[in-house]
Amino acid sequence: MAKKPELDDFRIPFFDAGKKLKPFDLSAVDPAAKPFSLGSKDADRERLAAIGAQLDDLQEKLHAQRRQRVLLVLQGMDTSGKDGTVRAVFHDVDPLGLRIVPFRAPSEREAAHDFLWRVHAQAPMAGEFAVFNRSHYEDVLVPRVLKTIDSDECERRYRHMRDFEALLVDSGTTIVKCFLHISKDEQRERLQARIDDPTKHWKFDVSDLEARKQWDAYQDAYAAALGATSTDEAPWYIIPADSKTHRNLMVAELLLRTMQGMKLEFPAAKESLKGVKVE
Repeated sequence: MAKKPELDDFRIPFFDAGKKLKPFDLSAVDPAAKPFSLGSKDADRERLAAIGAQLDDLQEKLHAQRRQRVLLVLQGMDTSGKDGTVRAVFHDVDPLGLRIVPFRAPSEREAAHDFLWRVHAQAPMAGEFAVFNRSHYEDVLVPRVLKTIDSDECERRYRHMRDFEALLVDSGTTIVKCFLHISKDEQRERLQARIDDPTKHWKFDVSDLEARKQWDAYQDAYAAALGATSTDEAPWYIIPADSKTHRNLMVAELLLRTMQGMKLEFPAAKESLKGVKVE
């Protein structure tokens, strides 16, 4: 009997500064795989809805406690489904205490600071669940592909990112990092769908086609970054994402397991309110 897949089967091996690690091989994971599917889209959506209700309860406890924090980092090639993942996974979660942070090209003011300055300002507060739609990882992807930073600077940035995430964890933040892994063929279909549908033109940029020409370079940049920054405190997970339904379900399963492990509870009842009657 084949072994039932587990979430940790898709976790990138931990970075170890004392060892010479081989670059992570993205091609080892099939983007079209659906390891956590229950067999049909309807069944997967039903399971996602059940998880959504549980996440809503856990997020309410997180917000009520105001002690711990959660940060979900979503990265992936263009059209990998970062926006769609947010809509689907958090569809039933109360927006109170939930904050979505989209990162775009840095402004002139942001670029005048160190590359983590704008990111640290968006880290979740106590009791908050923050979602980074793109993130500080853009600063070791685009610059590396465009060759605006050299390999030494790239390694320095990896180190700074590991230290930054360790600081967040030490301050009570639980970090979940997901790479939404799609195939080049699937990206072609999704880009073409945006071009063919006038209501989706706002989501399309000609620069997406230029980036697609450098697909292999971006895959290499991602593989290097994921392998260099998957740590014990903040591991990376590869999410097969050619199937949107499976992508959403797998991210939700990962978040559910993570938040259940945080032992979240509502604050203790106040003795001062015992017996109080509202007139």
